[in-house]
This record gives sequence, C-alpha cells and structure tokens, in this order.
Amino acid sequence: MATTAKTTATKKPRKARAARKPKIAVVPDTPEVTGNAALLARRDAAVPRGVASAAPVFAERAENAELWDVEGNRYIDFAGGIAVLNTGHRHPAVIAAAKAQEDKYTHTSFQVVPYEPYVALAEKLNAIAPGDFAKKSLLVTTGAEAVENAVKIARAATGRPGIIAFTGGYHGRTLLTLGMTGKISPYKKNVGPFPADVFRAPFPSVRDGITVEDALTGLKNLFLTDAQPDRVAAIIIEPVLGEGGYTPVPFEMMTALREICDAHGILLIADEIQAGFGRTGTMFAIEHSGVVPDLITVAKSMAGGYPIAGVIGRADVMDAMEPGGLGGTYGGNPVACAAALAAIDALENEGLLARSLELGAHFRTRFAEIGARTAPWRMWDIRGLGAMLAVEFVTDFETAAPDGALVKSICAHALKRGLILLGCGMHGNALRIMVPLTASDEIIEEGLGIFEAALSEAVAEQGV
Repeated sequence: MATTAKTTATKKPRKARAARKPKIAVVPDTPEVTGNAALLARRDAAVPRGVASAAPVFAERAENAELWDVEGNRYIDFAGGIAVLNTGHRHPAVIAAAKAQEDKYTHTSFQVVPYEPYVALAEKLNAIAPGDFAKKSLLVTTGAEAVENAVKIARAATGRPGIIAFTGGYHGRTLLTLGMTGKISPYKKNVGPFPADVFRAPFPSVRDGITVEDALTGLKNLFLTDAQPDRVAAIIIEPVLGEGGYTPVPFEMMTALREICDAHGILLIADEIQAGFGRTGTMFAIEHSGVVPDLITVAKSMAGGYPIAGVIGRADVMDAMEPGGLGGTYGGNPVACAAALAAIDALENEGLLARSLELGAHFRTRFAEIGARTAPWRMWDIRGLGAMLAVEFVTDFETAAPDGALVKSICAHALKRGLILLGCGMHGNALRIMVPLTASDEIIEEGLGIFEAALSEAVAEQGV
C-alpha cells in the first residue's frame, strides 16, 4: 500500500514557545550545624551504638594537655586518648616528623615496596626493649592486631596451641583477643563462642583476697585440670592491668611466671599496649620487675597519636613464621613510623620518664589529701606505677562495696567543669590517670582542683 509522506508544507505553523528554564529545588538557608548537640544527633544516626563515647562533646582542636570542643569550651585532658598521648597532643617534633614524611610518600605497603622508616623503627624498638639477646620487631596497626600476631608467632615457634591469660586482663576486641580478655561487660557480652585453647588463671587481687601464692596455686591447678603444660604456647599478662583497674602485677608474681615458663618451655608475653612508652616511669612497665619477657606487644603512646602497633621479641621466636605469614596492608604505615621515632626520641631526651615518676608521686600525695578532705570513707585505694595511677572508690570502708555510680558521677561533674576523666576496673569504680607527661605543673594543679570539686559534688549528690 502506498503511503503519502507528510511534509512541513502541509502542517500548520506552530507558535514559537519560550525556552523552558530547568527546575531548581529551592533549599531554605540553614546555618552550618557544628554544635555538640547537633553533632551528637548526627553521630547517633550514623554510628552504631556499640561504639561508645565517654564525653558528649566533639573535639575541635587540642594542644599538649588541653582540648577545645566545637563550641569553644576548654578542657584539661587527664585521659590522653586512652593512654595514647604520653607526649601530649600535637607534640611539635612528632608533628614535624609526620609532615616531613607526608611530603615523601604516605603508603606503599611494606609487603610490596619496603621503606626505611619501618626498618628504623624496628631497630629502635629492638634496642630499647629489655633483654640482652637479638630481637626483631613486627609493625602492625592496632593493639588487638599486635596481640593476635603475638599469639600466632608463639604458636608457630612452639608448635603448641594453648594460651593462658588472667582474670581482669584486657587484650582487645577481636574474637581471639576477646577470648583472652578477662571481663564480660561490655566487651564479651553476647558475642561468643570464643576460640578454643584459651585458658584463664587468677590474678592476685587484694580486693578479692587473692594473694600471689593463691594466684600461682590457681595456675598450677590449671595445668592439672585444663591446660596441659606441654601444649601451652604462651602466658600473656599486662604488667599493670589496664581496663581491669590499673593494678600492677606484684614483682614476685612476675618472677614466678618467668620461672614457670622456663620450666615448661612456655613463652612469656608482656602486653605493654597501655603501660608502655613511659607511662610507668620506664619505657616498658615490666622493667620495674627486672623480668625479661620473650615477646612484648606495643601500641597506644608509641607514636604520639598516630595509629601504629607492634610485636617485639626474641629474633629466633619472631622468625618462626614463614615469609608472608605476617604483615598487613597498612602495617607500619610510614607516616606513623616517622611519628613513632620522634615520640620515642622525646620520651628519651626530654626527661619524660623521670617526669612520669614525679607526676606519680605528686598525684598520690594530692589524691590522699583530697580524699581526706572530701571523702575519707569513699577513697579505698590509690595504686599504680609512675603516672599510671588509679583511685578506687567504694560505698563505705566497712563493706568496701565498689561504687561505679560515684565514678560515673565524678566524671560527669568533672566534664562540666572542664576536665576529661575516664573510669576503669572490673566494677567501673576506679578513676585512672593518663594525663600527658608533658603537662605543666599549672595544668596538673588546675585539673586536680576540678577533680576535688567534682568529687565533692558527686558525694553530695548521693546524699552521703
């Protein structure tokens, strides 16, 4: 069938149409949202509730032992980012070293193209770690990663699976390290089962009436009932409990553990993640006891705020893993390595180890004075090594019942007055001190004054 093509000549001309303007959504002007309350609402909407924050304020800037929030409020920092800032916020040498490295390269992955800062930091760690023997160091990113690798290395070196940890110890939030961590809430709650061949021994505790002799008997009984000694690769212990309450391991306990490990061919791992790098007045807390471990896990204050961690150990033990068995994409980041070298140099050459001992003695004296004036029946214990110090609170001296509620109240009142504090302990009833070792005497005294006022308010609030 034939069709007739239509042409423009047969169509009626259309009127010209005005060009359409694109539709643009009209957004009302709103002020930039930067206040603490608004940021907290955004945080709650975007971040899972399992990631807790102790303070409902948001950091804007920080310097040495001071921090300012987004609303301009000033705080004295006695928490140090959970013992990460022994050299203070933004130590000039640490920042300069990191910036210099950033101008060269920020990442190659040491497993692909190695770089000198990793080697230099490993050499430094080998040199400062206790023990008159050849050492090697692995660099990773987090404390839990360091602990996991220490376990891997110990198992490879001994050919044994078992790991013994202690009540109240904290070793991380990964599944293996949670199996080693000796505290349920909030870390282990509802996330089991945990890996096998991880055993728990009692930690000596004055509060629980467990002596060193009792703890060692418990360990020996563990060998008889659950942990066959010749199948145990390592015993891991924090020389000062961190999350467990800032309780130092009695030196005789540490000596006995070394002897037990030697007798059974077990490796001794010192978890120095929170206690290391000057917090206790020595580079590593275990040095106070004179005991030399086979492996040391490190992190936190090693790099003055930059994320890096590691395992230091006997060279023959560290070499147990096959090539490729150790590492990680970001492990030993070059910027963090440069920062760590500068932070360690500051600890060694700016008198910060001695400063830690001075601060520890001063805090002990001042806490005792404050407790006597403000709450003589509530401040049950002052303990620790160097500036790694805690104050434990109870409802009363007669029962010595732990008072975690009082500690929460002290922290809240202190924050309102401009002091950042953190609790710890199995019952949450201890306040721990992690102030930068670089803090001035004036800042320390100002912080202690705020603490005393917060303690008075918290005690009065309880109506006691």
